[in-house]
Amino acid sequence: MRTPDLDRARSEKKRTLTDFVALYNENLPLSFTPASEELLKEFKQGHKGLFPAGKGWSLDQHRRKVMDWLRARKDVTQEG
Repeated sequence: MRTPDLDRARSEKKRTLTDFVALYNENLPLSFTPASEELLKEFKQGHKGLFPAGKGWSLDQHRRKVMDWLRARKDVTQEG
């Protein structure tokens, strides 16, 4: 019998915005832009397809996309 994959369960669990921000920023390398609730609300507005009705945030589905979006947003901000 296999034991439960706790890392997978942690990554796939749906979370509130506040919880996701805390987990996203936990152990984040210094070279990455930290997330805030304000930034993630902006991300959600532009990526509505990632948030089916009633679904929260998950590390598995959203973390990498947020990282890429924050990096691109930072690059555009620095150019302007």
